[in-house]
Amino acid sequence: MIREKKTGKGLFVFLCIIIFFISFVGSMVFKAAYKPWAKDYAVVWTDEIGKIYTDLSYGEGEAHKFDLYVPADDTKESYGLVVYLHAGGFTTGDKADDKEMLQWLCSKGYVAAGTNYSLKNEENPTASVYSQSEEIKASIPFVVEEAGKLGYQVDRMAISGGSAGGCLALLYAYRDADTSPVPVKMVFEAVGPASFYAEDWATYGLDKSPEAAAGLFGIMAGKEIKPEMLGTPEYEDAVKDISAYMWVNENTVPTVCAYGVYDKVCPFDSSKHLKKALEENNVIHDYIEFPHSGHALQNDDKCYIRYMDKVVEYLDTYMMQ
Repeated sequence: MIREKKTGKGLFVFLCIIIFFISFVGSMVFKAAYKPWAKDYAVVWTDEIGKIYTDLSYGEGEAHKFDLYVPADDTKESYGLVVYLHAGGFTTGDKADDKEMLQWLCSKGYVAAGTNYSLKNEENPTASVYSQSEEIKASIPFVVEEAGKLGYQVDRMAISGGSAGGCLALLYAYRDADTSPVPVKMVFEAVGPASFYAEDWATYGLDKSPEAAAGLFGIMAGKEIKPEMLGTPEYEDAVKDISAYMWVNENTVPTVCAYGVYDKVCPFDSSKHLKKALEENNVIHDYIEFPHSGHALQNDDKCYIRYMDKVVEYLDTYMMQ
């Protein structure tokens, strides 16, 4: 009987974890479908705008590649760099998925980089949100160096992403900015998980199963988390390296972020910790709620326009010299 209960509990934990990854993979493209206003944030790419260098290396791993988009105007003394990290639930996705965003950023005069990271899959079973964030941290000096080799001296940067990429962007901007080879001036992201508490992740049943919560968050943190650790300082320490909100302080860079009230993939309740941390530390930020949307931010066109307008405003304010 005891064995049956343990088996049933183990199956429940397994199912919770599988449901999470299936849901996040299904949400790989968080962007809304094409809208008429989208043309304001896109370009028809030509050689007159810039040039693209693909699959540049920042390490020995198969996924350690980045694409660099450089403006046609190479006469400036210095350039701002914008790094954009792809979505995909930490298990799928590719830098090429964000080609339009990167082209648009380059058209505004920035050096833009799309960066891959080792996905958690059968080939990389030990990959975690933490290991992925470490890869992003390791990639930035290579991106800056490569831009310099091409004649684009980078002296400031912003980082961004969507969903899983948004999570990784926040971690770099808040946790790792002091390691950056150039100053990080701002971050913008959409629907990236910034905190990991079982009660906020009820959509996966984690509020009802400490075992499932410990299992999933342990996988994401890349370390063992035991059910009895939940709600303790030990748990806070265990997930700090993947919890962007825990790194927010009075020196945190200006932030633009967007979250859907009906998001079941990156549960909306998890974003409240980020919002509170930004407010309590008086960080310059715009936290934009999409009141009718889920993870795709699909039902609030006016909010999406506001989000993109704020991205442009922050770029013009903090990234231009």
